[in-house]
Amino acid sequence: MHFSIPDTQELTDNNGSTYLAYNLQANGWQHCSLRYRQLLHLHQMLQHDLPSNLLPSFPPKRLFPLSASQVEERRQALEKYVLALSQETRVLLNHNFNGFLACAQHESYTGGGAVEEVPIQVYLMNGQRIIINGTDAMQSQHLLQKVCNQISLSLELMNDFALFIVRKKDNELRLVKKLQNFECPYISLKSLRGSHRIVLRKNYWVSSSFYCDEERVISDLVGLGLVYGQVVAEVQFGWLLVSDEQHQILAQLQASGQKREYLKFASSLSNYGSLLFGPCIADFPVPNTKIYIAVGNNELSFRVKEFQKNSILEGNFRVTRIRCWRISTHQTGEDAV
Repeated sequence: MHFSIPDTQELTDNNGSTYLAYNLQANGWQHCSLRYRQLLHLHQMLQHDLPSNLLPSFPPKRLFPLSASQVEERRQALEKYVLALSQETRVLLNHNFNGFLACAQHESYTGGGAVEEVPIQVYLMNGQRIIINGTDAMQSQHLLQKVCNQISLSLELMNDFALFIVRKKDNELRLVKKLQNFECPYISLKSLRGSHRIVLRKNYWVSSSFYCDEERVISDLVGLGLVYGQVVAEVQFGWLLVSDEQHQILAQLQASGQKREYLKFASSLSNYGSLLFGPCIADFPVPNTKIYIAVGNNELSFRVKEFQKNSILEGNFRVTRIRCWRISTHQTGEDAV
C-alpha cells in the first residue's frame, strides 16, 4: 500500500468558510481530501488503539496562519506521516483506520451528504451479474461478504477472493485496481470515467506448484466455478498467452466440461495466476509503443506487440524484493481519474 499527499486545494464548508484540504491518494488514485484537524483526529484514534512505537510522529500544530512555504512544509510532513502509516500492517488492518478513510471518501465525494441506499452491481469473471442492495458508504469487505453469501461461497474461502475494478472496452478487459477495505466500492466506481465495473476475482498468488491454495479453493464446488470462469475469461481476453495448440487443448477441455483438467493444464502456462495491467506507453521498440505488464510468480512480464509480424514479444524479469517504489498517475481522456 502506498499513500501520498501530492497537493492541496482550497474548499468551502457548509457555512461558506474556506479551508485548506490535503488531497490523499492511495496507490496513485485520488481517495479523499482532508483537513489538518481530521488527520490529527485519525492520529489520536490510532494512538488509542495501537502501541505508540508503531506510529510515526504527527506534524505539530501552529498558532498562526501558515505562509505558502509553511503550507508546503506541512504537506510534505503529512505525506511522510501517511506514507509511514501505509507501511505498517497493523495500521492497515485497524478497524478505525479503515472506517475513517471510508467516511472521508464518502464525505469528499458527496460533499458531506447523507448515506443513501443504492443497488451495487458486481460481476463474476464469466459475465454473470449480481446486484447487492447496499449503501454508497458500504465498505469493500462488507460488500464482499454480501456477494459471497449471495453466490453461496463458503465464508472460509471469502478471503481467497477480492473485489477489483476493471475496465471493459471492445474486446479488452483491463485490471484497474483492487478495492481496499478503506474504500466505498460504489463511490470508487462512480469516481472513474469510462466503462468500468466491479468484479470478483481470486485474491491470492499462484506459485509454480498448482496444488497449494488453488487446490483448497477448487475443492469447493462454488470456488471451482469461480476460478474456472476467471481463467476462461483470462484466456479469452489474452491475459494468458497461449499457442494455437494450447488453445485447442483448452477449447476441447472446456467443451467437454472438464473444469479441473482445464485448470490443471492452464496452470502450466507461464503467466498463470498473474495480474495483467496496462497499457503503458514506451519509446521501445518505436515511440508510443503500448506495453502490457503482468505481475505474478515473483516476475514482471512485459509484452510488446509486433504489428509487422502480428506476434507478441515477451520479456520476464525476476523480482524477489522491491526496496523503494513510488506510484503516480498521468491519465487523460476516458482513463482520467
